Amino acid sequence: MNVEDMEESLMEYLDDEDDMEDAEDGVMGFSDSLTGEVKPRILLMGLRRSGKSSIQKVVFHKMSPNETLFLESTNKICREDVSSSSFISFQIWDFPGQIDFFDPTFDYEMIFRGTGALIFVIDSQDDYVEALCRLHLTVTRAYKVNPDINFEVFIHKVDGLTDDHKIEKQRDIHKRSNDDIADSGLEQIHLSFYLTSIYDHSIFEAFSKVVQKLIPQLPALENLLNIFISNSGVEKAFLLDVVSKIYIATDSSPVDMQTYELCCDMIDVVIDISCIYGLTDTETGLPYDEESMAIIHLDNVTVMYLKEVTKFLAMVCFLRKESFERKGLIDYNLHCFKKAIQDVFDVRVRLQQNKKRRCSSQR
Repeated sequence: MNVEDMEESLMEYLDDEDDMEDAEDGVMGFSDSLTGEVKPRILLMGLRRSGKSSIQKVVFHKMSPNETLFLESTNKICREDVSSSSFISFQIWDFPGQIDFFDPTFDYEMIFRGTGALIFVIDSQDDYVEALCRLHLTVTRAYKVNPDINFEVFIHKVDGLTDDHKIEKQRDIHKRSNDDIADSGLEQIHLSFYLTSIYDHSIFEAFSKVVQKLIPQLPALENLLNIFISNSGVEKAFLLDVVSKIYIATDSSPVDMQTYELCCDMIDVVIDISCIYGLTDTETGLPYDEESMAIIHLDNVTVMYLKEVTKFLAMVCFLRKESFERKGLIDYNLHCFKKAIQDVFDVRVRLQQNKKRRCSSQR
């Protein structure tokens, strides 16, 4: 890989600095009052027992799916900071299904005004007529308060459905939801639909797609990954958050679900073995550092290669066995990639410092 290619990609990213500031002011418009860190909100909404709290526990707390059967129903708004890396930094607000937040005494405009994404969870194994009515009411009112919200619909608990039944449910919910929105004259609202279950990796993939929309640096990251794989003989590369296993970015080639599952399993193996034989980082609580690395040879001619990128991010590459013989070249390109990633982090810090100075000068 040419370092010049990396620098050229970064220069394009830096040229768009002003646009990024505008994006962060809009989509990511909720800042932590103590640190100045911009933290978008992700709202988890849906009817009672639809699986909202289970999703949060499995994705961000490593709870076993079977343990979620013993979770009590949420009876108050639960707010949680998720700051497991410099790229994943947001708040999740879990709303109880029984709360009518459109009650006149409830300031729903304050909630929607600082929201980056609204995830509405629908239980696919239950009658979802009431859920669709609540979805329509929530989306239309939220859009009028904040048109920049990303609306995501998780068609949840699909593990008990056949493949044909899953497609039928998704098609029906998709059609009814968009018809209701069109009838309201708000065709500009876009809903994204995902089939999810906590018993497989579909919930991690869906959350990855949601989080990626909140990362202004995503185009730069994807461009850097494309440059990396094209110069390294790599077939597919993922940049993953080690804590949650959400993939922050990947190259422009299509994502195969089985490939992503292998990435998640590889991270689990590395962390579990490191917990036994490695030293735990006192700052992060993870047995993961700049020396972390793993190689897995699959039954076919494919090799999986995991390498540390930052203290919270890992690169997982898929490549053919003959390409891995040039491991020195791959490691050099990874070094260039890590340097470019660090520059992206530095740009973000500079953006936040500029924003603080602007705010101070306006006072």
